[in-house]
Amino acid sequence: MSEVVYHVVAHDDGYAYRVDDVYSEPFPTHEEALEAARVAAAEHRLSGSDAEISYQDESGQWRSEHADGADRPVTDVEDDV
Repeated sequence: MSEVVYHVVAHDDGYAYRVDDVYSEPFPTHEEALEAARVAAAEHRLSGSDAEISYQDESGQWRSEHADGADRPVTDVEDDV
């Protein structure tokens, strides 16, 4: 199972949360950014519907996979401020 960590950081004259190198919109206060990160992390853990996914890989081959809607990551929020 994968893990996704939401980092709360100072950003753009305010605060934001970051996952890997992607930032959320800026929030004026640290508390708002922390709450938004907690909500996003909780929503990321919610199960969805199963789906069949087709995609073209790097070599140009078409692939099909079954995506289990219950296969959700473990999430965590870290306050880096």
